[in-house]
Amino acid sequence: MAHLLGAEALHLEYPTRVVFDSVTLGIEEGDRIGIVGRNGDGKSSLLGMLAGTKEPDSGRVTVRGGTTIGVLAQADTLGDDVTIAEAVVGDTPEHEWAGDARVRDVIAGLLTDLPWDARIGSLSGGQRRRVSLAKLLAGDWDVIALDEPTNHLDVEAITWLAGHLKRRWAANSGALLVVTHDRWFLDEICTETWEVHDRIVEPFEGGYAAYILQRVERDRMAAATEAKRQNLARKELAWLRRGAPARTSKPKFRIEAANELIADVPEIRDTVSLQSLAVSRLGKDVVDLLDVGVAYPAADGGTKRILSDVEWRIAPGERTGILGVNGAGKSTLLGLISGTVEPTEGRIKRGTTVKVKTLTQRLDELEQHWNDPVRVVISGLRTSYTMGTGSKAQDLTPGQLLERLGFSSAQLSTPVKDLSGGQQRRLQLLLVLLDQPNVLILDEPTNDMDTDMLAAIEDLLDSWSGTLLVVSHDRYFLERVTDQQYAILDGRLRHLPGGVDEYLRLRQLQEAAPASVTKTDVAAAPSGLDGAELRAAQKEIASLERRIQKLTDQVDKAKHALADHDQSDYAGLGDRMKKIGEQESEIEELELRWFELTEQIG
Repeated sequence: MAHLLGAEALHLEYPTRVVFDSVTLGIEEGDRIGIVGRNGDGKSSLLGMLAGTKEPDSGRVTVRGGTTIGVLAQADTLGDDVTIAEAVVGDTPEHEWAGDARVRDVIAGLLTDLPWDARIGSLSGGQRRRVSLAKLLAGDWDVIALDEPTNHLDVEAITWLAGHLKRRWAANSGALLVVTHDRWFLDEICTETWEVHDRIVEPFEGGYAAYILQRVERDRMAAATEAKRQNLARKELAWLRRGAPARTSKPKFRIEAANELIADVPEIRDTVSLQSLAVSRLGKDVVDLLDVGVAYPAADGGTKRILSDVEWRIAPGERTGILGVNGAGKSTLLGLISGTVEPTEGRIKRGTTVKVKTLTQRLDELEQHWNDPVRVVISGLRTSYTMGTGSKAQDLTPGQLLERLGFSSAQLSTPVKDLSGGQQRRLQLLLVLLDQPNVLILDEPTNDMDTDMLAAIEDLLDSWSGTLLVVSHDRYFLERVTDQQYAILDGRLRHLPGGVDEYLRLRQLQEAAPASVTKTDVAAAPSGLDGAELRAAQKEIASLERRIQKLTDQVDKAKHALADHDQSDYAGLGDRMKKIGEQESEIEELELRWFELTEQIG
């Protein structure tokens, strides 16, 4: 492979610290490199130096003659007065850019919902970000450097971007550098991972999963100094190996080594104990949405319907991810559950012990503490917080919880307003948890988090005993902390036995045929099967969906019934929980078969 650019003895420092000290790197044609590390350790600075937008204090970056480099920085550089068309294709005649397959793909993947002649100044921050990304990708580059490209993108756009970057160049041509906290994205596109830490850049082969395996091996050899990060990484590796069938069916690192490393790691969550504790805290009734609909007056004097015929009985201890495009009604659905939105039809039934808290995208919980040091904020909180269940339960102080979330003792003296965005989000989560809700709603909780902090938050949520509802564009996080997913499609709530992959297939069908997506639509998807085989697969899919729904209803009823059972009858409770576990295992097996069949006909 031909050399494209290299860095020799890069040194970078600020008045208070050295960021890089004598870093030497090389980038070859065919490289697809993900850059990870803690916030503040220099990921964006490294990307800038390699791309030529930032000068090192010493050392040099050399670029092969004729090599072109395209950069997507985090800063917004678009002018307010230009149109989307002018920003993306400039003054190129329409017949030229419309005849370019790459440009058409970029516009279709990122900008279909935006008017081509809209002024940049009229767009939201997320829309401007998409235009910036489209402008870059419409160009012809030998090397592309992306700094947090998935920010403000939904699951569909992130999936499109991964596919575009994978097919943009031939296998041994072009090069990609990407800084991102999106672990699914890293695993999907990267063949090498660079970890920025302690003034160096450490390379690892493979994407995120392979990086985690190698980091665990490194940390085991290094022993004590990395003990805390090692434990979190090993737990995350265990989930990667025990995760969804779609992930484990395509292992991206050595299976034998991974199995050996996680042999003594317990299951990620003690589901039975968490559900039992959730029932004791919540009772059998949480929030039931019964034939609920929501509509608002439209500008034309008519009515705009957001949600219709929503039937959802939320169970104690349920952990659900919610998917949907912007404007689909996710926020409205969460508002119905939290009580901030009233239905225009149907009714909502709430349990008497339910206490809902929402981690919003705003920083509401921090506003009153803006000028206070962190230690003052936590001094007014509960003195202890119980994590885990049974013999693994432990009482932690707010300070210990902050330590688990990556705060150093020195940062306890920092005013809230001076914390980084990620630190503010972590403190906000702590305040929400210490308010002791039994239903927790997380609305895009991964913003401003690096991969290590996301792993720490996931670890914290693993021992949280309540009902958890999550809206997130971060596919990895969504799959990691929830046990099932639902989508809002055409104003209706739909269960996704096949998870995010099923959602993406349904959205493709929805885009191809804007009418309501039905089970028949899924079954009628193009396939390589002959007519008889296709009809047999369709019939089995319908049967599986009926059986899955029946078992799901039985499990929900059984969980609700636990609240009426004598709580001192541990043997009886254990038997009931065992039966629930067996039914849930059967559901998993049926969903796996459903997933295989829909793959065949899709």
